[in-house]
Amino acid sequence: MRLLHDDSISLLTRGYGFGAHLWRRARPGARAVPFRLLGREALLVRGAEAVGLFYDPDLVARHGAMPSLVQETLFGHGSVHSLDGAEHRHRKQTFVRALYDDEEVRRLSPLLETEWQEELDAWLDGGGRSAYDAAVGALGRAIMRWAGLPGTPAAKTRWAARQAQIVDGFGVPYSPEYLLAAANRRWSDRHARRLIEAVRAGGLASEPGTALDAWAWHRDRGGDLLPAELAGVELQNSFRPMIAVARFVAFAAKELHDRPEWRERIAAETSVRGRLTEGPVATAFAQEIRRTAPFVPILPGWAKADIEHDGEHLSAGGRLVLDILGTDTDDRSWVRAAEFEPERFLGVDDSESLEAFIPHGGGEVATGHRCPGEKLAVAGLATAVAVLSDPRLTILDRGLRVNRRRLPTKPASGGVVRPRTGCPVHHG
Repeated sequence: MRLLHDDSISLLTRGYGFGAHLWRRARPGARAVPFRLLGREALLVRGAEAVGLFYDPDLVARHGAMPSLVQETLFGHGSVHSLDGAEHRHRKQTFVRALYDDEEVRRLSPLLETEWQEELDAWLDGGGRSAYDAAVGALGRAIMRWAGLPGTPAAKTRWAARQAQIVDGFGVPYSPEYLLAAANRRWSDRHARRLIEAVRAGGLASEPGTALDAWAWHRDRGGDLLPAELAGVELQNSFRPMIAVARFVAFAAKELHDRPEWRERIAAETSVRGRLTEGPVATAFAQEIRRTAPFVPILPGWAKADIEHDGEHLSAGGRLVLDILGTDTDDRSWVRAAEFEPERFLGVDDSESLEAFIPHGGGEVATGHRCPGEKLAVAGLATAVAVLSDPRLTILDRGLRVNRRRLPTKPASGGVVRPRTGCPVHHG
């Protein structure tokens, strides 16, 4: 069916409610609904079967599907996110080697422990940073140390704040925040390029196995080093996703505030284990945050051939759009999908095997577009959950409202955290 109107403005005005708005047009239980996006025929799909369809490289291409205003600001010009086929697989392998191995989580864990302990101590000393701002600093310093980047902790915190603002501003092209994100993108690209050039010139040592070393010496399929600026773009794509986890941390503060029984349970686990990282209960809570509060609501691709799905037709050249939020909360794939229940992830050792769990993309990490830094992101978020559950802290109830029309979004205050006082009434 060819729709008579375009839904692009609706995406901007409805944000995370966009998918639900379109599904109301479809028959009950539909897996596909046609619409128009940026003047083109499009098909919104959801569910585990849709994930397999969307990430089939023979049917769907990603190159050019993301609007350039988003691609250039968030991911950077020429990044792996815009590639397909053999070129994508070749560059993706460097990401996989640098980020995906379980050893990388083990290497990151003590850095997370150190940086989050610093933020915890600051709160206990009366510090006033929100959960979001603390996460930008702690996750940023930890992941930059993991990546092998030089600089003082203060310098790393400042760069992390720039990266966080890029993430915050890329989805609001109608706002001055987008212009600031574009400016921070230019600054970050220049700084990253200089790091790559310094390594190649021998003025800066890079430790083998780090992301800095991997991208300084990555060669394309023809055997040539990447241009220094492009190598710097991919270096940022190796560590910025961890900084973006700060948005999940703000949601974690909100959910922990609303669920004191889970705070107590996670605090008890942390106390017994004697460390902040890798607690199974904290990890299950982190996974449920990722399921219910995905970073973006949808992802677009191009149909390389005519597609038939659930009785709907999409012609080659149209946009196939995967409903991320609608899949993560699909009632055919999840028991009590609309409920916040971290128990569903207890005992799940390989969450990437859950086809309808796609907060960091779907499909195979090595060959597809699933984020290779997903394990690192989960480790960072679970550590934050453990810190926010410390009984010496309180999460205030102000500013926890979420504007679901804004992309991306988070609780308005970022989650205000204060040391708990002796008074049972006045915790702030």
